[in-house]
Amino acid sequence: MPFDNIYADKTVVITGHTGFKGSWLAAWLSHLGANVVGLSIDLPSNPSHFVATDMANYIEDNRIDVCDAKLVKQCFKKIQPDFVFHLAAQALVRPSYDSPLETLTTNAMGTANVLDALRLIEKPVVAIMITSDKAYDNVEWVWGYRETDALGGKDPYSASKGMAEIVIRSYVESFFNHDNNKIRIGIARAGNVIGGGDWAKDRIVPDCVKSWAENNVVDIRSPESTRPWQHVLEPLSGYLTLGSELYKSSKKHGEAYNFGPSAGQNYSVRNLIDEMSKYWKSVRWNDVSKDSKHAHEAGLLKLNCDKALFDLQWTPTLIFEETIGMTVQWYKTFYQDRSKSISDVTLRQIDEYMNLAKKRGLSWMRD
Repeated sequence: MPFDNIYADKTVVITGHTGFKGSWLAAWLSHLGANVVGLSIDLPSNPSHFVATDMANYIEDNRIDVCDAKLVKQCFKKIQPDFVFHLAAQALVRPSYDSPLETLTTNAMGTANVLDALRLIEKPVVAIMITSDKAYDNVEWVWGYRETDALGGKDPYSASKGMAEIVIRSYVESFFNHDNNKIRIGIARAGNVIGGGDWAKDRIVPDCVKSWAENNVVDIRSPESTRPWQHVLEPLSGYLTLGSELYKSSKKHGEAYNFGPSAGQNYSVRNLIDEMSKYWKSVRWNDVSKDSKHAHEAGLLKLNCDKALFDLQWTPTLIFEETIGMTVQWYKTFYQDRSKSISDVTLRQIDEYMNLAKKRGLSWMRD
């Protein structure tokens, strides 16, 4: 497997390590033998995947705000990382309307602060800068967005991610593009992810499992809206693949890549709930689309991942039904079987995911 010899015994900084994706990435890298150092301002929710898995016992857990440029530089200088995965962000669309300046500052200037800290490191470092599919100017095409399509968006969150992309490009061209450059940058864009341990506000899966665990009815907006649902491990495998490729060669330095499910895997919210109901009893929900007043939400958003296929030989592993099955089983263990270790469940799903990729002969899993 390409990750074993790349990340084992390496020092890896994850910004936003207490977040949903960040804590899963921390678990995976720790499982691979990396020395993981997390930088995060706080816990994003209660409960959280980070706490449920006791991740603080497996990695170095630091409370650092990426908006504090001086402190970020001090940390990077002290840690001297081999890899950086930058995930720290205000990660939700709806809160961006309530706190637009905080969203813009965290997502754009936080990214700039991480890049500026890298600029002062004199050893080789691979940095994967994670933005979002919402960095694209979404005009609700029926085909997926490519890495060369226009960036930007209608809401403050999308704008903040577009701004982050401009910042990354500026630093790559201005500071990390000379002959003696030791910093290699990769840009990763992914869409909606689901999986065990996400309790973010106003997200469909957390809202459902929290309500169903208490035998309540969940209110659903826009059940016919489609999303490229993917398990959290799918984009993370892309990030790790991109990081390993950049470690081996500078050919992909400065390149952006989409990581999403297969082209035919756009399913509606209704499809998602119907599939979840196969694993969870007493599923009840109401369509409140006509009654609720809410901010603009895209009805269709999908990515074209051909570039990741051809450049990185990366393809997603799971089909829709497997994605939902793994997600619901994680939550069922958390809510209904506290005798089992949630950390063990997480690591078991990571192993299950890697074994499936290997069994299916995916290129990024081959030696």
